[in-house]
Amino acid sequence: MSDPEADILGASAAIVALRRLAPKIALSDAPTLITGSTGTGKEHVARVLHRRSARAQKPFVALNCAAIPETLFESELFGFERGSFTGATRSQPGKAVIADGGTLFLDEIGELTSFSQSKLLRMIEAHEVHPLGAQRPIKVDLRIIAATNQRVEEAIASGQFRSDLYYRLNVARIAIPDLIERREDIPLYLDHFIGLFNESRGTRVGGVDRELMDLLVRYDWPGNVREVRNFVEGVFIDPPDGLIGTRHIPAAFARLHRTYARTGQEEHARLVAALEQSDWNKAEAAKLLHWSRMTLYRKLTKYSVTRKGTGDGPAAKRDT
Repeated sequence: MSDPEADILGASAAIVALRRLAPKIALSDAPTLITGSTGTGKEHVARVLHRRSARAQKPFVALNCAAIPETLFESELFGFERGSFTGATRSQPGKAVIADGGTLFLDEIGELTSFSQSKLLRMIEAHEVHPLGAQRPIKVDLRIIAATNQRVEEAIASGQFRSDLYYRLNVARIAIPDLIERREDIPLYLDHFIGLFNESRGTRVGGVDRELMDLLVRYDWPGNVREVRNFVEGVFIDPPDGLIGTRHIPAAFARLHRTYARTGQEEHARLVAALEQSDWNKAEAAKLLHWSRMTLYRKLTKYSVTRKGTGDGPAAKRDT
């Protein structure tokens, strides 16, 4: 069985808590709702829950609810018999039947229409599906994990999402925060994806140099973990022999350097302002700047920053 520490990557408090909770939710077999913005890794967490559950040897089947028109939802989820509609030249099992005994992952559940929601609710309550054209229903034993990037409670209040379906799905809840809320995880994801691409491409890229790492940690990553992966994949189109630097930023991310790279004067001013705002508490200043303590000390030395801001003496010693 895989190590849960390696399954869900991150050092932030939110991810450490999630990593501790995941095995308990997995073993509970309870319907689970995973919320989080696009690219935060909701399907990855769902797969971790499946691997850690008693259903691990059974199928994990994913269905993207946002990609299925209402007219095809029943046939996709429940299946159909030959001749049940024009073009049905053979019988086909639905995703729920394929997942029998295992886990059915319903991604972007908030995109389902009211009609599709009612059909899904019926399946969950009755533990059975009725394929189109079939004479009788089929019993299914499923663990349901659903995910959404929407605020479900707001959708319920506006009448766009059924409250009874919500209560069926929201027995266990996992909320994955955006990467901007846990910047300390960014270097870990970069190293992780560099390692994966090194292994698959047979390359030896050595990681990210300090200058670029400072820039990447400041970047907001609106696409979250998926965007980090895309960034690294772009670098590996023409991978460097050693460390990845600012000159290796993929063309698709050129705005990153323009927007987040700082001149020495700008960076010096931001450093001094953060120190003054925190009353020269270096730990607090590092948080304000979204820097690690190591980066802050390096910048103090680089700019010879003293308590007055620009002196030639050693940097201020105060930490707390």
